[in-house]
Amino acid sequence: MGGLSTIDLVVIAFYLIGIVIYGISKSKRGSSEDYFLGGRTMTWPIVGIALFSANISSSTLVGLASDGFQTNVNVFNYEWFAVVVLIFFSIFFLPFYLKSKVYTMPEFLERRYDRRSRYYFSFVTIIGNVMVDTAASLYVGSIVLKLLFPETSSTVIIIGLAIAAAAYTIPGGLNSVIQTEVIQAVLLIIGSCLLTYFAFQELGGGWEAMMDKLNVMLDNGDVNFKDRAANGKYIPANSDEVFSLVRPINDEFMPWWGLLTGVPLLGFYFWANNQFMVQRVLGAKDLNHGRWGALFAGLLKLPVIFIMIVPGVLALILFNTLDISGLNYPLPNGEMCQNLSDCPNLTYPVLLFQLLPTGVLGLVVAGLLAAMMSSVSATFNSASTLITMDFVKQLRPEMTSKQLVRAGQIATLVLVVLASLWVPFIEKVSDSLWGYLQAVIAFTCPPVVSAFLLGMFWKRATSSGAFISLLVGGAVALFMVLSMVFEISPELNEMHFLMKANILFVISVVLHVVVSLVTPAPSPESIQDYTYRKELFTEESEELKALPWYKNYRILSILLLILTALLVGWFW
Repeated sequence: MGGLSTIDLVVIAFYLIGIVIYGISKSKRGSSEDYFLGGRTMTWPIVGIALFSANISSSTLVGLASDGFQTNVNVFNYEWFAVVVLIFFSIFFLPFYLKSKVYTMPEFLERRYDRRSRYYFSFVTIIGNVMVDTAASLYVGSIVLKLLFPETSSTVIIIGLAIAAAAYTIPGGLNSVIQTEVIQAVLLIIGSCLLTYFAFQELGGGWEAMMDKLNVMLDNGDVNFKDRAANGKYIPANSDEVFSLVRPINDEFMPWWGLLTGVPLLGFYFWANNQFMVQRVLGAKDLNHGRWGALFAGLLKLPVIFIMIVPGVLALILFNTLDISGLNYPLPNGEMCQNLSDCPNLTYPVLLFQLLPTGVLGLVVAGLLAAMMSSVSATFNSASTLITMDFVKQLRPEMTSKQLVRAGQIATLVLVVLASLWVPFIEKVSDSLWGYLQAVIAFTCPPVVSAFLLGMFWKRATSSGAFISLLVGGAVALFMVLSMVFEISPELNEMHFLMKANILFVISVVLHVVVSLVTPAPSPESIQDYTYRKELFTEESEELKALPWYKNYRILSILLLILTALLVGWFW
């Protein structure tokens, strides 16, 4: 497996130095609003690209390619369903978020309920930011750089990456994060397109050639499905089934019921309630720019199957039996990885080093590190916002804007250390990076989604109902995690993680409704500005009449849905 030439190293060095300098130059530090929300001046292209870049992080790149290699192409369901969620988010939730001028999602929960819900959600979000987004991105960066510099300690690599991302996040705030994300998103898309092109070149044909060779491999048994067969799980019979987005009930990755229930649940949390993502839209200059930006991000999600998942399938065809024992890459059991099927998380790096020519390799590796830095810097900023606005400001309300900014910078530094310490535990939790990411979200999101949905669409939802459902839902989720770690309940452990998410959601909704009905109803004044009313739709319709069709987000949403339906229908 090839390494980096001097030209590649120069490209990477220039990029990393340049992006840090550029990020610092775009900093806004005049007030807490400037630091945490970029002064609320972001236009729709910036908002959309920043959303896409923060979502398609290095961990997502590696995770999508890995699942493509394992024929889990239906992972694309998470991507296209984001379009549906973002449209729902733009119609119902975003107007309330922007009009309320909140800094954080937990702050919005306090406005609708009370402080108890705010503190609970804020704490859970901070833990999730460290364990999921930041640590996973550092993990991916450490994989790539460990392959390039095998003599360097993983600890040194992880600390170096964390410091690089924090270098412009700490002084610059959200504006620095978003401005650098725009550059990184463009580089990331170009790199993914180049990788797909060179993979097809290596194959010696286009789409049909890929499907034909995949059929031959499946017919000859060249694809190892031993684990799936032993567990009675679904095995695709041909290339059409590999690319089918709807799988039978015994599919171990995403059965059809998971697409209908689990994917919307996780997607709604990620795009509509997650501080990590929503903070980009909170920085929009007005409601229209926020909506257009969210729809633009949805549009950018659609080509992901071609430039980020298909390369994983091509790696299965091209490098399934490639000997990579020379990498000395350790498996969780202590043995060394012999071929790609042993360690599918290496799919994306193997594609890079096997296919890309000198110069281009350096550019794409820089793009991968850019995605990692983008995700890490984004989570640093969102988590420091939560700590500062939901805890520090509440405990010390007399602090000035400059003091709050300083508190956010210190919080970011602490998060750098915590995330770096957690990275070594990722492979101990799951051998699949994408599985790790989704499983953690599945355990944390259902109670939160329940609180947001009921709070927005049910006026009778009370603060006690929200808090008790969050608390009990969190306790049940913790028991599920402990059951996995200590093997308390084999039956529960064997249950699909999306089913566990559904159970948690039902428990949370039922508790919320029951407790709300037996406690005093909230006053009309307390819910006036935080629950959806039919009159709002009518008022908005009058406002939209003054806009040309191409600025009417409702028309744009319909066009985007049609485009999504055509793409999904092709792979159905």
